[in-house]
Amino acid sequence: MYQVLYRKYRPKVFADVCGQDHVTSTLKNEIKENRIAHAYLFTGSRGTGKTTCAKILAKAVNCENRHDGEPCNACEVCTGLDSGAIYDVVEIDAASNNGVDNIRDLREEANYTPTRGRYRVYIIDEVHMLSTGAFNALLKTLEEPPAHVIFILATTEVHKLPATILSRCQRFDFKRIQPETMAVRLKQVAQAENMSLDDDAAVLIARLADGALRDGLSILDQCAGTSAHIDSKLVSEIAGLAGREMLYQLSDCICNRDSSQAIDIVSQLYQNSYDMERLCTEMINHFRNFLVVKTVKKSRGLVICSDSEFESIVKCAADFSLESIIYALDLFQNTLAKIKTGASARIEMEMTFIKLCEPGLDTCSDAILDRLSKLERKVQGYAAPQAKTKESAGFADRQGVSAENAPENKKSANTNHESEDAADIRTALSDNPNPHEDEQRTGHMSTLQSDGSQDEKTGERREFEQWAEFMDMIYASDIALFGVLNGAKGFIKDEFFLIDSPNPTVREFIKIPTHAKAIKQALFDVTGIHYKLGLYKQKNASRQPKRDLLEDLINQAQNNVKINFE
Repeated sequence: MYQVLYRKYRPKVFADVCGQDHVTSTLKNEIKENRIAHAYLFTGSRGTGKTTCAKILAKAVNCENRHDGEPCNACEVCTGLDSGAIYDVVEIDAASNNGVDNIRDLREEANYTPTRGRYRVYIIDEVHMLSTGAFNALLKTLEEPPAHVIFILATTEVHKLPATILSRCQRFDFKRIQPETMAVRLKQVAQAENMSLDDDAAVLIARLADGALRDGLSILDQCAGTSAHIDSKLVSEIAGLAGREMLYQLSDCICNRDSSQAIDIVSQLYQNSYDMERLCTEMINHFRNFLVVKTVKKSRGLVICSDSEFESIVKCAADFSLESIIYALDLFQNTLAKIKTGASARIEMEMTFIKLCEPGLDTCSDAILDRLSKLERKVQGYAAPQAKTKESAGFADRQGVSAENAPENKKSANTNHESEDAADIRTALSDNPNPHEDEQRTGHMSTLQSDGSQDEKTGERREFEQWAEFMDMIYASDIALFGVLNGAKGFIKDEFFLIDSPNPTVREFIKIPTHAKAIKQALFDVTGIHYKLGLYKQKNASRQPKRDLLEDLINQAQNNVKINFE
């Protein structure tokens, strides 16, 4: 009968166990030195070799001709344990035998000596499924078992085990198998089965298996049922993945704010029966690669892919800021959690892409930070044309043209500490695009000024008269903060500095430590006093229509660049 690959190629000696050298080397040394413990605990994620190592250990301690801590797999005991003819090794599934009565039966049976081997070995799989009463019944026997009994407990959720159980076992933690290590093993199995497995397909299977070799072999087995030649395209079809080109198209839509194209791609994938939960996971991994490339200097070893795809990842990651990548990852993670709780996967994915393509729709602090980072990048890019101007002036001098007559050198004649380019940008940031709103704001501030005079007499609250100097300090240290505070006023009340601004983002902005520190430092530089920050609340203030002021700020900055530099 046909045997699936993960059963057919299950290791029979410690040397064949893949990716768990820290466990197998210790177990082999204990067996060689005859320092065998009475209770072991194997913990780790699924498919990493816990049960396999438990079976090898059970054979090794009973083997008649073991060599270097390994079972021979040829003696009567080894063959008998493999075939089931010898009953000295007992496997118990704690998921279906989790009651007190089951453990009591085990305790009574443990008193009998082994029939053929040296030890009676009890392998309890998924031991965390035992009930509280069952754990209590096992506790005494686990602490002081008969000399001929060994317990091997295996679990994927070690945090559910009582501390009294943990303290009585030798614990071995099984790691997730690295993708490059798993890919080598998959190639070996494919060669043994006369399959043609491409390198990129092996890497893709290893990445999909998420550290579980059993899952990787299952995917390989499923692909082999379709074709003897296995490439990355076949793996994507079998696993229900979106192609790599689709992932890049979706990230380009986010970068270009093309929500319509993003929804069309999601709809196309849905019609082709691609799993939306899997698509969300793939987008998380896709942006995780961007995050690694942006933050790690030697990132090649942390991104499992071909060299050509790594170049594509680096190129695509350059179009995103670090804040936008983190925001996208948070949004996809939240979407995945919602999908797992039963929400409509397609609708959740469509909503996520619309939020990423239309950042003005999301008013959370992470979305605001992402948009502010884009504004900062635009503002920092204003210095590039100025540098180009200086190069042009130098070129004119080398050609014998007077620097004074060179048109590119006109703006560099400004001797102030602040360049004309920066002054133009500052003017653009200061302009109020809505004159009616300016009139309303003027009337509103006159009321506050009268209130300030009255408060000054009572010693409660007064208007901050050094606002212009304060804004100069902010402009020099934090240009994005300057844009948000533009059009605002300040008031002093006791030890508090209160900000009165029509911009709704001010509240979230001053919560950010870097910006709050910039405000406090500017206040100290101007007044010599350390103030606490707060917001000015005007009673009976008329509500203004809600506008996306940050978007207006970005548009003003872009228009100013076109006017001055194009």
